[in-house]
Amino acid sequence: MFRRSAMLGALAAPTLLGTAGLGTIGLNLAQAQPAAPLPATQQVPGVYRFKVGSFLVTMLHDGFSRRPVEGLVRNAPVAEVQQVLAESFLPTTSYDGPYTVPFVQAGPHLLAFDCGTGGQMSPTAGMLAANMRFAGIRAEDVTHVVQTHFHADHINGLTTAQNEAVFPNAEIVVPEAEWAWWSDAGNASRSPEGQRAHFANTARRFGPYAGRVRRIAAGAEVVPGIRALAAHGHTPGHTLFLVADGNAQLLVLADTTHRPELFVRRPDYQSLFEFDAAMAAETRRKVLDQVATDRMQVAGYHFPFPATGFIGRDGNSLRYVPAAWSPSL
Repeated sequence: MFRRSAMLGALAAPTLLGTAGLGTIGLNLAQAQPAAPLPATQQVPGVYRFKVGSFLVTMLHDGFSRRPVEGLVRNAPVAEVQQVLAESFLPTTSYDGPYTVPFVQAGPHLLAFDCGTGGQMSPTAGMLAANMRFAGIRAEDVTHVVQTHFHADHINGLTTAQNEAVFPNAEIVVPEAEWAWWSDAGNASRSPEGQRAHFANTARRFGPYAGRVRRIAAGAEVVPGIRALAAHGHTPGHTLFLVADGNAQLLVLADTTHRPELFVRRPDYQSLFEFDAAMAAETRRKVLDQVATDRMQVAGYHFPFPATGFIGRDGNSLRYVPAAWSPSL
């Protein structure tokens, strides 16, 4: 069982705490039927469901982005990074970063944890809306959009390319520390140059939701059963969410680690995506050690679909173990 006190103590430096909420009633399973047979060149929809106690979790794929392996890791030679990728049978010159958005249904609440790219970043991403339709999830039925942090691949899906709100009835729940940093343009000069575009993008994406943004502190509850856990480093207010119903628990890892084949196996690797790479690596080590010790199920935003499983020990190292696929709940 996930030991809240142990985790909170272990992560006291970049604290691991927070809140989260449940929400739904917009899951229309009757709509979750394919309209026609898929062509031989097309993959099946990216939808996978499992239960956490009485809560229904639906993992929806939003596609992926591709970049060169060179420059991905700041503190290791590219040949070493390529070797680790090769050991997991991954390409060694290009790196695919998947996107998967968890939705959690609990009683009258339907929550989305982040909201994807909105089809506005990469030609290989932007599948969330289609997969929502296949899963029978309507944007108007989402009661809470819970943002783990404000990087573009996590918040662009809040609005259309014309900057219209995608979730007309949702409360947007954000970590207080994340909001404080990115909503203050005065922090731009104190941010890494590659991160400065997030200030304008934050103002743009949250603008249409004025009056519907709730800021929460570490340790706060979004809705009953979902709590925020601060895990800073990847961004100034990067936050995880513990989903718990009875003894059943799921930790939404967000970007604690990017692809697990690389950053779980080498948690000290510092990626170019991180705001404070040293703090991010420290947080990653502590979080992964805790979930491995507690044998707790996790969901990772950049994990290979369906992006849920466990962190296991392999001698002195860690490894990602995908959850066993089940055809029924």
